Amino acid sequence: MPPTKVKSDRCVGMLKALADESRWDMVRALLGREMSVSQLGEQLDMPQPNVSKHLRVLREAGIVVTARAGKEVRGSIAPAFRAELSRNKNRLDLGCCSFDFNSPRR
Repeated sequence: MPPTKVKSDRCVGMLKALADESRWDMVRALLGREMSVSQLGEQLDMPQPNVSKHLRVLREAGIVVTARAGKEVRGSIAPAFRAELSRNKNRLDLGCCSFDFNSPRR
């Protein structure tokens, strides 16, 4: 695959994942700490099935990772995504647009 196609696919995946306000809120919550599906649901006032669905979309985009801990599924920011944000002071620059995870959602 040509490098531009890879970058384009990554950009599209990230944009799709971050286009939903619930997922944006979820990423902001997980920037602070790892959380279980039930903790995320409680904090975001969202039913568990919806949290699981949104986590799956974020995981497929490479934004979060999930792990099973006993009966719980826990989500956290993917190491590569966190490193990218750390390098850019919590800004994600996709070339076509950027996201600032420091400022409140509009």
